Amino acid sequence: MSDEHAHESTVPAAQPVCYRHPTVPTGLSCNECGRPICVECSHDAVVGQKCPECAKPIGRNRVIDGRRVVRSQVTWQDTPFTFGMIAAVVGIYVLDTTGAAQEFVNNLVQINFFIDGGEWWRIFTAALVHGGLIHIFFNMYILYLLGPRLESQVGTPAFAAMYVACAGAGGAAYFVMTGVTAPGAVGASGAIFGLFGAWLFVYWKIRHTPAGRAAFNQFGVLILINLALPFIIPNIAWQAHLGGLGAGLAIAWLWSQFARGRPNAVAIRTAIATLFIVASVIVVLTL
Repeated sequence: MSDEHAHESTVPAAQPVCYRHPTVPTGLSCNECGRPICVECSHDAVVGQKCPECAKPIGRNRVIDGRRVVRSQVTWQDTPFTFGMIAAVVGIYVLDTTGAAQEFVNNLVQINFFIDGGEWWRIFTAALVHGGLIHIFFNMYILYLLGPRLESQVGTPAFAAMYVACAGAGGAAYFVMTGVTAPGAVGASGAIFGLFGAWLFVYWKIRHTPAGRAAFNQFGVLILINLALPFIIPNIAWQAHLGGLGAGLAIAWLWSQFARGRPNAVAIRTAIATLFIVASVIVVLTL
C-alpha cells in the first residue's frame, strides 16, 4: 500500500525522508532528479540509483549529469562505521604482522576453549583479525562495496549493531558446530556474510523490477560460490559464514516488519540487531 498521501512526518526537518514514504528517513537520493528515496523506491542503474519516475524508460538515450552522480555518492562522513571498521581492521593487521602487539591480538582470536571458559567476547573480536593479505583484502573490499549504502540507508547505530550481531552469530555458530577443541578462527567473514544476507533480502523485496531481479540473481550466485569455497579451499570456517548469513537475513526481515515507515526506525533497527548480539552471547555461555 502506497504511503504517498501519508501525513507529515514526525522526523526532524534536518533528516531527509523518502519523497514517496514521508515517514522513512534515508541517506539515498535519485541520481537524476536529486529527490531523497528509500531503499524500496530505489532502482539500481549504471549511474547509481534512481527514483521510480526517473527509472521509467523515456527514450533510447538520456543525458546524465556526471557532477550530480558524484555528489550522490556517500562519503566517510556519511558512513563513519564502515570506514572506521576498515581502518581498525587494517591497523590491527599491521600490528599483527609486525608483532608490535602480539598479546593484544591473541586476545581477539576466537579460541573456543577460552570462550567455553567465559571469554565470550572472542566471538565478536575475531572479526578484527585476519590471517593474510588475501583474507583481509577480500573482506574489507566487500565491506567497502556493500557497507556504505546500507549504513546510509538504515542509520549508523543500526548498521553498527547489525554488523556486530552478524559477526557474533558467525562466531557462535562456529563455537556450537565445532566444539571446544576446534582450531582458532579469525576474520570478519561472519559479518560480511551478514551484509550478503541483508542485501539479498533487499533485492528479493524489489525482485519485480529488472534491476532488482538481476541483482537478486547475482547475489544468489555470489553467495552460493562463497558457500562452496570450503569444499575447495581448506581451513575455511564455513560455520561462521552460515551463522552470519542467517543473522543478516533475519535482521533485514525483522527490520522490514517492525521498522519500516516508523519515525523512530533507527532506534527500532538498533534494538532488533542488539537482541541478536545478546542472543549470541547467551548461546556461547549456556551451551
